[in-house]
Amino acid sequence: MRARDTDWDGVRLHVVTGKGGTGKTTVAAALALALAAGGRKVLLVEVEGRQGIAQVFDLPPLPYEERKIAVAPGGGDVYALAIDAEEAMLDYLEMFYGMRRAGKVLSKMGIVDFATTIAPGFRDVLVTGKTSEAVRRKGKNGRRVYDAVVLDAPPTGRIARFLNVTNEVSGLARMGPIKNHADLVNGVVASPETAVHFVTLLEEMPVQETLDGLQELRTIGLPPGGVFINMVRESLLPDSVLEAAAEGRFDPAELVLGLKAAGLTDGGSAAVSAAEALAEEIADHAHRAELESRERLALEEAARPSYELPLLADGVDLSGLYELAESIRTQGAA
Repeated sequence: MRARDTDWDGVRLHVVTGKGGTGKTTVAAALALALAAGGRKVLLVEVEGRQGIAQVFDLPPLPYEERKIAVAPGGGDVYALAIDAEEAMLDYLEMFYGMRRAGKVLSKMGIVDFATTIAPGFRDVLVTGKTSEAVRRKGKNGRRVYDAVVLDAPPTGRIARFLNVTNEVSGLARMGPIKNHADLVNGVVASPETAVHFVTLLEEMPVQETLDGLQELRTIGLPPGGVFINMVRESLLPDSVLEAAAEGRFDPAELVLGLKAAGLTDGGSAAVSAAEALAEEIADHAHRAELESRERLALEEAARPSYELPLLADGVDLSGLYELAESIRTQGAA
């Protein structure tokens, strides 16, 4: 599906997941910048305790509080929050039981860690609950505090379980505050205001995990969003050359003549060696282009809007992050 066939104007919670190594956190950060462009206020949330947001924006480790970390093009603001499960549980105890002080005592005794270890589903409810609260929160003027929230979520293999909070707490509580809290979170996560985006590379394993993740979301009734194809490299050779190389029809002798005509060699044995090495590189490039084309077709069959982000030769520094954000905006994802 073409990217511009779908817009996300009605989405307030953008969940970003992907296989490890695909650049999930970088894409989440770029998406937050893109969504904030033009004067909007966006919250970027992380839940894995890796301080990935701080690294991407070249900042010191983030505390458990919402703070402004970047200005988007056009004057928008990006805030960030690194959710700590222990602190989230203290917030939960204060919200539902009015016992934050007692919660701190329990924390010192290690009971909080114990509870979230034996019931990992409860930990997910705590961190998704904190995120959904930010989505729902309103200011004194009655308007939502944030125009959008971007959640840098766990990897693809765990995303369905992470978001399926009602099912995860069914064995913990069938009524009471925990169940009510989970239902409140699920009301946000499963609503049209939420979209779960996948980050992938044009490689077999990340693409397959993306397709599996999309299917898993559909199975449990959660809203799939778009697919961000990261680190896309443009081909520098014509399709005819790539096709010939992939089929073994490329003649290194033509390269020898070309190198000689360009004045790069004298056409001797050194030119032959250089041409053979270059021919091998061209063949490798052609096979990779063939693989990427096949994986792109597989993603198209998923019928989700897709967005291609370029591989940045110098890596993703802060300038590169803004470049990716602009690419996301140009393609209509924000």
